[in-house]
Amino acid sequence: MSGRRSAKLLVIVSQDDSRKLLLPDGIPESVDELIEKVREAFGLNCRFRLQYQDKDFGDVFVNLTDTGELESLGTLKIIPLPDKDSFTAQTNDGTQSNDDALSSVDSGDTDDTIILSPSGSETVSTRNQQWPKEFNIPRFSYDTELQLERGNALFKANGTRLTVTPKMKSDILEKVCDEIYKYKSYPSSANFCEVSEALIKKHPCLAEKGSFNGCYGWTQRLKMKMGNLRTQLKGLGCPEYLVNSLKTKATDHAFPAKNVKRSKRGEANHIPSLPAGETSANLEVERLALLKEVKKRNNVMTIREKMTKTFALRRQEIVENQPSVQELQERWPALFQQEEINAEFLCITTLPLQSRFMASLDRQSSQLLQVIRSKGGVLREKTKDTIEVMDQSLDIDIRRECLLKCLIMYLGEDASCLIKEYQADQREEVEFEREFEKTTMAFFVIRESDALSRALDISIVIDGVEVLNELPSVACACAMMFGLIYALNLKYPEGLKYTFEAFQKIIMDIESKQMSRRVQNLSSKLQE
Repeated sequence: MSGRRSAKLLVIVSQDDSRKLLLPDGIPESVDELIEKVREAFGLNCRFRLQYQDKDFGDVFVNLTDTGELESLGTLKIIPLPDKDSFTAQTNDGTQSNDDALSSVDSGDTDDTIILSPSGSETVSTRNQQWPKEFNIPRFSYDTELQLERGNALFKANGTRLTVTPKMKSDILEKVCDEIYKYKSYPSSANFCEVSEALIKKHPCLAEKGSFNGCYGWTQRLKMKMGNLRTQLKGLGCPEYLVNSLKTKATDHAFPAKNVKRSKRGEANHIPSLPAGETSANLEVERLALLKEVKKRNNVMTIREKMTKTFALRRQEIVENQPSVQELQERWPALFQQEEINAEFLCITTLPLQSRFMASLDRQSSQLLQVIRSKGGVLREKTKDTIEVMDQSLDIDIRRECLLKCLIMYLGEDASCLIKEYQADQREEVEFEREFEKTTMAFFVIRESDALSRALDISIVIDGVEVLNELPSVACACAMMFGLIYALNLKYPEGLKYTFEAFQKIIMDIESKQMSRRVQNLSSKLQE
């Protein structure tokens, strides 16, 4: 152990509690040793397991079984396990122990896999991961693989390209398109280029003459094959494609390229199929039962189960019919609970929401603040007071709030359009009510006095309707609003489109390969 380099790990203890773990002797050789290190460092007495962010699966949290998967500056997540004393045991002096930090972690926000693929709700078309950082070319049929193996050897020896037979070409295109569909139903041109480049990289003998990278022809063939696959699946009743059929569109929108409903922000399960054996009528009965369950107390698990079961029905309704926020509140009131927003986001994107948002914001905070401080001119004047508040406060929630405000201003947008701050005695004023009613998307922060005081209440307002209140912090409100945009299939607000793009592509790392110039500029500076 003495010969090892020291390591640092970010440990997510609960939704709003992330801590740094210093390991002077490096990462332990066994998981049990690491658990003991975490237990000692944070004074935890309960049973728990650890998850780590797996880069192969888009940084999804996966159970840790081998510490060899970890690197310094990685992220761990603590998953509480039930024991005979539960998590509310008290210490000898009568005060609650550190276990309370763990017990506050909702089961839906920790055991992500439970929400994503519950028993009986997963279908063949359910996607369980985001588009990979590096696309993996699948294995083809035995005779195709044999020809490719010989072709690659010849190409390496003398540069001879393989002559692809129609049967072989069909096999390659079919298998690759099936692999593409595991991640996306409507891949972009950049996705197709990425796949064809991965194909040539793995099998260089397939490179074509007359193309600058040897794969232009394969890119076009994959696009055509994917189009044929969409037509085939639409004929089989796949809702992702039926929704864009001319027969289902209104008369004034009956054009192939008009009002196409597709995933645009990394939604893995944008319009999922209904669970096997279920019908819209059956799930409507579940929805009506859910309305009664929401009114009961201490009913989290039943609500979670029914929300998960009706996920496909809800998504089809939201994407196809585009109901108003008020209608959705009446039909799906559980969707506007903090725990269910986390669960819904996980089902849609396969990624955790609040824990990922907070951990990424904390991890990039020092570099982000450094980039903001380095700017002069008008931006320095605008951020001066906010940075001063940040420097004076030791409260993690206020520091995160100040950092988010500075981020908005750095991107050239108005922080007051998103974060509307009022004092407690202004709630009853006519101006407050008028501002509330005309708000398209923002959250209202009510404080007792100055900016250094903790908020009395934080509520999210969409289209003049309060959808969530009593949130613990502005950073949490940002995460919840971002989750609601996905859950309700809303567009980013026009005056804050760069802010939410930064939330998506820099903080949450969703579809981060394509950015606007402004957000790309910030991303590049953060990586310097």
